[in-house]
Amino acid sequence: MDEGRIQAAFEKGVFVLKLSGDVRLTLCATLDQQAQSLAELPGLDKVIIDLRLVNNMDSTALGFCAKIALAVRAHLHASPLVVVQHPDVIRMLEVMGLRDYVTIVETPTMEPSVLNELPPVESGEEELRTRILDAHRTLGLLNEHNRVEFQPLIELLEQQRGC
Repeated sequence: MDEGRIQAAFEKGVFVLKLSGDVRLTLCATLDQQAQSLAELPGLDKVIIDLRLVNNMDSTALGFCAKIALAVRAHLHASPLVVVQHPDVIRMLEVMGLRDYVTIVETPTMEPSVLNELPPVESGEEELRTRILDAHRTLGLLNEHNRVEFQPLIELLEQQRGC
């Protein structure tokens, strides 16, 4: 599988986050950084998450997409657009309950002139564990199915952290 990549652009009030390849927990620190910074981005009017080139996403990456969606909805009082065409990726979004928090479209409403490659943010083992826990807690907030599904993992990670 293609190694996951993250690119971003901010133009005319629109923030575009483009994910591609196999998006896994190794990119969660970078996704977390984007989720945190979106809430503070001046002039932000719309967020587009482009998943057209994603061939796989693990639950941690989906959790951070959910975190971004929740942050955007709280800040803009509007759902981010998620551009996706691959049926398996659409199914993952639906199964995780993200359809209730994003607007899924097949074609982008805007293509940025330049996308900047976001370098992976390095994190240590404990920080990675904390981010995985955060991503799965976020997924658990979306619906009862996720809460039940991820509760054993959440409890295990909390025990490892000594929560």
